[in-house]
Formats: sequence, structure tokens, C-alpha cells
Amino acid sequence: MPLHKYPPKIWAALRLKQGIQSRLPAHYLRSLTENQEATPVHFKPHGVKYKRNPHTGQPERVEDIPIPLYFPPESQRGLWGGEGYVSGYRYANNDKLSSRLRKTWKPQIFVRQLYSEILDTTFTIPVTMRTLDLVDTCYGFDFYILKTPKVDLNSKLGMDLKRAMLLRLARKDTDLYPDDPEKRERIYDKYKEFAIPEEEAEWVGLSLVEAVEKQRLLEKKDPVPLFKVYAEELVQQLHAQHLSEPAVVEKVS
Repeated sequence: MPLHKYPPKIWAALRLKQGIQSRLPAHYLRSLTENQEATPVHFKPHGVKYKRNPHTGQPERVEDIPIPLYFPPESQRGLWGGEGYVSGYRYANNDKLSSRLRKTWKPQIFVRQLYSEILDTTFTIPVTMRTLDLVDTCYGFDFYILKTPKVDLNSKLGMDLKRAMLLRLARKDTDLYPDDPEKRERIYDKYKEFAIPEEEAEWVGLSLVEAVEKQRLLEKKDPVPLFKVYAEELVQQLHAQHLSEPAVVEKVS
């Protein structure tokens, strides 16, 4: 006899179908259930299922096995470009006949200043060299944040920046370059392909805890004092009684 009615692996999915989590917006629930694979960073995928052995000439089956990565909490406060900690072993004194020692390879982190045109702000962010290369490949910091999917950004800071950019594009705030309307319109037109409705942009990048709290505040209703309820009922009753009474018309001589 099973210990649980449902297997523990699907508990998280079942929570999304009941309670306040089931009342979250549909587009946000879809973003939670997306199973998009991250772009390989620490290994090169074969891209095929079979390769020909160079010695025997016979086709052999090959597999793309991703390297397990660990993303420390500080990776959420920076932009590491998909890089993480890789754990493995090395030989002592670089001698294959010696014992193996545990080793963790860590990405090299730099602190750089990155400017956002949409937000008109310069941010000081811990980044890796791969992140800087990706920013150059996308022709700008804003394009990198907006084009890169959540699974590849893998950063709370990056998703918060994306939400702020999408909200500004949706609202078209006049606070952006208030003294230069032409430049403001040029910026909005430059990134118009990424614009989405404000109702969706507000939920981009929120964790499940943040989304539940946001939904709770949206559903929250302040309690109405009973004396106000009774006063309104009394006014309505008096008004209805006044309408039901026949009107007295005085005859003017």
C-alpha cells in the first residue's frame, strides 16, 4: 500500500491546481510549467544521435549528458551568463598514478557598470566574461536582458530588470528623457517588438512566493464596519418607504 495518495514528485504541480495558487494568472502559471532546456555552457553537445568511429568506421550512438552545475545564492544577485560551479576531481601533483582530490571550478567574476537605455540608469553588476560577450553579441545590455529567456538568465536580478524594462515599454512613461521627447519615442520604437500588455509584464520574473503575495493583496478587501452597513441599510429602507407612501398634493386656491 503506498504511503501517499499522490507521489511526492507531483506535489508541486498539484499545489498549482488548488487554493490561491490556482487563481494566479494563466500566463504566469504557463511560465512555471515550461520545461525549456538551458543553453549548454560547460560542454559542447554532439547535436546528433550517431557518429562514425574514426578507427572502425562503424556508426556509434552518442549522448549529450549535461554537466551538473551548482548556482550559489550570489549568482542570483549578478549576471553569470549561465555559468556555475562545476564539481569534480583532479590528480594530486598532476600525476595520474596518485590519488584523486576533490576540486570545484568557479567562474571568474568581474564587477562592471552596464547602462540601460530603457531605464536610463547605469547598474553596477557582478558579471562573467561570457556575459559581456553575450551583451556584445546582442548589441546592447537591454537587448541581452529582453532576448535571453529565463532559463538562460538564471538570475533574480536579471528577471527584475526585465520586468522593469517591460513595464516601462508597456506604460510608455514620459519620465524617460522628459526633456527630449524625440529620443524617448526613438527608444520606445527601438524596443517595440518586446512590448507586452502591462497586466502580463507585472508578473514577469516573480517567484512563486512573490506571486502568491501579490495575488493575496489583489484579493484582499478591507473589512467594512458594521455601523456603516447598518446605516446604508437604514437609508435604503427609509428611501423605499418614502417611495411607497402616497404623495400628498395640496390644492392651491
